Amino acid sequence: MSAMTQSTITSDTPAEDRVFRKVFRRLMWFLFLALVVSFVDRINIAFAALTMNKDLALSATAYGMALTVFYAAYTLCEIPSNLMLAKIGARLWIARIMITWGVASAATMFAVDRWSLYGIRALVGAAEAGLLPGLLLYMTFWFPRRFRARANALFIMAIPVTIAVASTVSGLILQLHGFLGLAGWRWLFLLEGLPAVILGVICLFYLDDGPALANWLSADEKVEIAARLEHDRALETTVVSKRGILSQLKSRDVILLSIAYFGLVSSLNANTTWGPQIVHTLTAAKSYAVVGVFTALPAILTVVVMPLWGASSDRRNERDWHLRAAMLLAACGWLLVLAFDLPAARYLGLVLVSIGSFCGMLMFWTFPASNAILSSEARPAGIALINCVGTGGGAAIGPLVIGYLKDVTGSFTAGLAYVAVMLVVAVACIATVAARARVAAPVRSPTTA
Repeated sequence: MSAMTQSTITSDTPAEDRVFRKVFRRLMWFLFLALVVSFVDRINIAFAALTMNKDLALSATAYGMALTVFYAAYTLCEIPSNLMLAKIGARLWIARIMITWGVASAATMFAVDRWSLYGIRALVGAAEAGLLPGLLLYMTFWFPRRFRARANALFIMAIPVTIAVASTVSGLILQLHGFLGLAGWRWLFLLEGLPAVILGVICLFYLDDGPALANWLSADEKVEIAARLEHDRALETTVVSKRGILSQLKSRDVILLSIAYFGLVSSLNANTTWGPQIVHTLTAAKSYAVVGVFTALPAILTVVVMPLWGASSDRRNERDWHLRAAMLLAACGWLLVLAFDLPAARYLGLVLVSIGSFCGMLMFWTFPASNAILSSEARPAGIALINCVGTGGGAAIGPLVIGYLKDVTGSFTAGLAYVAVMLVVAVACIATVAARARVAAPVRSPTTA
């Protein structure tokens, strides 16, 4: 090992900071944009439902089933997708994901009844499977633990940014109703599906599979990155590194994290897929553009709070309580929405739900990325498994449960109570993981991931 490499792994040097700032500037804008485009698809069907449900004669249960079909297909293909990314390379696989899902998402405009909608949404789910865990895995190829929290923070902030922007834009696109003889919701799927295809083509020419293949890095910079990543791998605990991949995936911590993510995603998904309809009932606004603005405001406030929440966690070298507090805040928000008739109180609840859910997601991914939970060999399958349970359970089962309960009871009360309970279960799971003292504060300095 060279002297330069040795100095890199024993202290955080200005040279190392420059290298990873360079990587950050090169990659994060693209990964951020990829996640934005991905979550536009989660937002647009929620807004399309404001008029699509009537055109296609969809009940709340049928609409919930369309969401369930999407996430079921997503879940079935997610772990194979992440393993393929690790096998054939991020550049080709991420590009494949974005191009195929963009085409499928735009094709939702051709739905004519609930059955055609179910079929198309299943194709969209299968095509998009693996993007979020794939991008999270991809960041571990470039960023060591010390820099990963900041990368995760910017990356996860793409989701509330998407809600803020896409809510406003989607409301405006719905105003195109009747243009060229097409319903507004059909324009919505077409115009918001094509950017994924464009970004997928750009991906083929812009991303590299790893630092060793990046021609925009010098030889010394590649050594800096490799040395730091190798140093992180050397810090893996003896217990974890000596266990097989399957044994790690079946560990109690991974199971508990999967259940916790189930609860967190239940809240995130309820917020994004039912939020516009809840806002519509609260505001009684006839303009979909107004509904879009009111749906966007909680997300805008979330974007302001998220970096402060992350900075507080870094400053205190603490992850566990910041995660639990965020999920409890979201649970309290849902209780406000379902327990009060006053529109202002219910809208405040939606604000708390947004802030708590997304700050929780920001903190959550510091857990499975830790070497104390999963070794580097098990991490592709482990991250995909945890995300698979979250999206397959929280996002696939949740919409169907909420839709069914709304049809039966005539309100969102019972369904939102279910979401609040799942958040409390998630808090208990995280508390149990933290009690084992395996991921209490995996940091060495206030800037450590």
